[in-house]
Amino acid sequence: MTELDLDKARFNMVEQQVRPWDVLASDVLEVMSSVPRHAFVPEDYQRLAYSDMQLPLPCGEYMNEPKVEGRILQALAPEPGERALEIGTGSGFLAACLARMAASVVSVEIHDELVQRARTIHQARGIDNVTVQQGDAAAGFDDGRRYDCIAVTGSLPEFHEGFHRSLTIGGRLFLIVGQKPAMEALLITRVAEDQWASVSLFETVQPPLHNAPVSRRFAL
Repeated sequence: MTELDLDKARFNMVEQQVRPWDVLASDVLEVMSSVPRHAFVPEDYQRLAYSDMQLPLPCGEYMNEPKVEGRILQALAPEPGERALEIGTGSGFLAACLARMAASVVSVEIHDELVQRARTIHQARGIDNVTVQQGDAAAGFDDGRRYDCIAVTGSLPEFHEGFHRSLTIGGRLFLIVGQKPAMEALLITRVAEDQWASVSLFETVQPPLHNAPVSRRFAL
């Protein structure tokens, strides 16, 4: 595709997919209009980079639909000066968007191939405020720091509180919880040291986070 074709596809993605899915925050729309999503998509699927679908990634993972990524960014509403955490780097696209809105991003990915791939893309695009690190954070994450925004990009078959205490007071956590055929996207806000508020955002179906805890009663 030519640059003109890519620009038109990105415009159509925002106007026909993201905005109609109640993503109306101007800063989110600007970021999704300017970050070149095709640069993060595997070469075999670049012609589908701006389509309303999940796209395969190496290691059996998937890139979320643009409208879901837009809803994540809108729910978290990162501010300049804030610190963001992403669980599940995947393609590296969402981390790049978070990096445009927040001061810094730590992104944790279990697959080394995806870690190296995201680092390479970020470096090539001059994105220097994202740190991609390898690790299994499906059961929670605590590196001794607190974050203003936490995005968990894969679904959790069962709700758990492994990320709650990594939030600042006023910090926001995005989760998708449940199993097929219905999963629920949640926004959880830490309102006090030992108090959190939860809001249901939308229903969706997303692949589970690798190694996400599942109790014996749900095991296949």
